[in-house]
Amino acid sequence: MPVYSYNGKDSQGNDKNGTIDAPTEKVALMALSAENVTVTSLMLTEKQLTIESILKRFSKIPLSVKVDFTRQLSTMINAGLPLAQSLEVLEEQTSNARMKEVVGELVGDIRGGSSFSKALERHPNIFPNVFISLVKAGEASGGLDKTLLRLAETMERQRDFQSKTKGAMVYPIVIMVAMAGVFALMMLFVMPKLSDMYENMGAELPMITKVLMGTSDFFVKRWYLLILAIVGAFLGFRKYKKTDVGKHQLARITFKLPIVGVISKQTQLAEFTRTLGLLASSGVPILESLTIAAESMTNVIYQEGIASAAERVRKGEPLSIPLKENAYFPPLVSQMVSVGEQTGKVDEVLMKLSAYYESESEMSIKNLSTAIEPIIMIALGGMVALLMLSVITPIYNLTSQF
Repeated sequence: MPVYSYNGKDSQGNDKNGTIDAPTEKVALMALSAENVTVTSLMLTEKQLTIESILKRFSKIPLSVKVDFTRQLSTMINAGLPLAQSLEVLEEQTSNARMKEVVGELVGDIRGGSSFSKALERHPNIFPNVFISLVKAGEASGGLDKTLLRLAETMERQRDFQSKTKGAMVYPIVIMVAMAGVFALMMLFVMPKLSDMYENMGAELPMITKVLMGTSDFFVKRWYLLILAIVGAFLGFRKYKKTDVGKHQLARITFKLPIVGVISKQTQLAEFTRTLGLLASSGVPILESLTIAAESMTNVIYQEGIASAAERVRKGEPLSIPLKENAYFPPLVSQMVSVGEQTGKVDEVLMKLSAYYESESEMSIKNLSTAIEPIIMIALGGMVALLMLSVITPIYNLTSQF
């Protein structure tokens, strides 16, 4: 955001100078006027770029910080505090540097006459479309505090789900990293010394030992090729998954994987029903809600499926029909949505579906963690046995000759 340097006088006639962040000169003047500052000069300056400012600009704001911001803002507005003043309080209270900067910019925009939803639109990387649309609906209905409270509760559920998911996968990931570390140490440090020892002793090496020593020799002497291969594969995969073909193929492959495919579908369904239910309960039109829900999907197959459903709803069909005809939406979804359409409680039905699929995905993730653990232990045991055989067998062959 542009930074303006100003000189002026306050209401007491005292000299006042400083800087202010504002999108335009007009907004800067309006914001200063609201603070009872009579501006005598205003000049556009440039922020000095530092490593700290660059890192702050691109740093990601944790979901927990957004939850606290949304809930506290809802509480203050409900208590009768004006929006701009509420945001100023939050700007002072937050300890996250990036969030403090964003809230400060929101205050500047609102002081300059912008609506809250318009101010949020300037930060699409921080506040997604669903957040902005709900705020816009809350502004229109006069129930912004209630809308923010619903948003905070929904974001809290997302945070809890993410926390449980990470917690379930910590142990398997730690074990796999440890296995990779042990294997790397053996290849880089232990096997080269054993190779020299066996060569000096003139020992006859079995095939398993020769293979491991050849692998170790490659790691030690051609390590740069390995790094280049890993980096090249990573960059190639990253570029491939951004193409239309890559997105579709990876989505289909993911769905076919045991357990992982089920989890992927359940999380997408939970996200879809939660987003659509939240938007519908706030009075956002169904077509706009479906468009936003499609954009919130991380899987291209569900994105296209929801976009196609929106087009058919535009033509007059009830939502339950295109959902029923799409194989990626279970019968439960279309049946429950149909019931909601008949009773006029689609939003309630969708929120119940969201809670159901969140619970199911949590259970599936726990099952995945439980299934992976014995596989990892078997792999660890196999790796240890392989290394032991490659080391002990040559020694045994030597001792048997005497």
